[in-house]
Formats: sequence, C-alpha cells, structure tokens
Amino acid sequence: MLPKINRIKKKKDFETIFKNSKSFRNNLFIFKTRKNNLKLNRFGFVVSQKVSKKATLRNKIKRRLGEAIRDKMENIEIGTDLVFITLPGIEKKEFSEIKKAVEDSLVKAKLVAGENNNRLPS
Repeated sequence: MLPKINRIKKKKDFETIFKNSKSFRNNLFIFKTRKNNLKLNRFGFVVSQKVSKKATLRNKIKRRLGEAIRDKMENIEIGTDLVFITLPGIEKKEFSEIKKAVEDSLVKAKLVAGENNNRLPS
C-alpha cells in the first residue's frame, strides 16, 4: 500500500493534472504525468464503473496498481504527480502483467531508466 503522503485524493489536484499533463496510453490504462512543486511523488488511480460494476473489484485493481508503483517508487523522478486511468480489460489481467505494463509506461514516459540503465540516486 502506498503511504498516505504519496496519494492524490483531492478533486482539485486531479482536475489540475487532467488539464495540464502529458498522457501515455497502453492497452490497460491511460497514464497522465505532471511536475509538482513538492519534494515527493504523488499517485492517483481512477477505476470507473465501465471497468467493473463491483466496488470490490475496482478496489482490487487500485491496490494492484498501487503495489506495482510502490515497487518502483524509489526509481521514479522526484517531484512528479501521476494518475492512472484504467481501461476495461484490466480486471482480467494477472498482477505480473499489470506490473510489467506500469514499468514499461514509466520507462516510456522517461520517469525511470530502462532495466539495463538503472539510475543512480542523487
């Protein structure tokens, strides 16, 4: 589970990110990224009822995305807000597939280095 300090909860924060951000897409989610003026990264997850009518399944997807992010958190460029908007079909995927999609998206957005080119902490 992500620490509370690393979560985006306020509607105003989500709206700011939706208006002023770069977007990346894969077959599981749309991912929006924006610089913040903080010394930490924040993450938000949007799982609509189009993905599943069941709240328990939507919460499971959020937990899986949060866990995939938590594993990569120390490698992500500091001072970034990220929002993941899930697409229908993610509910059928295994955790390993979701984790791989998150890692690939972070590399594509140039927020972390690729597997062979690990960033050194500064």
